[in-house]
Amino acid sequence: MVTKIPKKKVSLNMMQNKKGQALVEFVIILPIFLLLVLGVIDIGKILYYETRLEGVLGDVISMYERGIEEEEILTDLDLSNTRLEIDENGEYVEFHLSKEVDIITPGLNLILDNPFVIDVRRSIPYE
Repeated sequence: MVTKIPKKKVSLNMMQNKKGQALVEFVIILPIFLLLVLGVIDIGKILYYETRLEGVLGDVISMYERGIEEEEILTDLDLSNTRLEIDENGEYVEFHLSKEVDIITPGLNLILDNPFVIDVRRSIPYE
């Protein structure tokens, strides 16, 4: 003889609990997701400025080789909030560009200094 298992009736109360559960899960995941997104934005901003400074440094070196003075290089390339140092010591000329980037991610500023300083250096033989 086969016994039938009675079917449970889905009540309206059970459906409301599942909606509440989804809301609680969303509230738990949202801060973690926002921290990840802000962290990706900060790391992307740092990599962008580092790549940009590398390109500008090539322009600085070519202008320096043509005999243009440091002050004129700064005004021509519009290096706002960027520090340029040209050091002629012995056989080499060292070029140093640095820029400060603000970190917006909470917690990431504990790992990285805020503002984070990006340094780009290059040396060429003095001729």
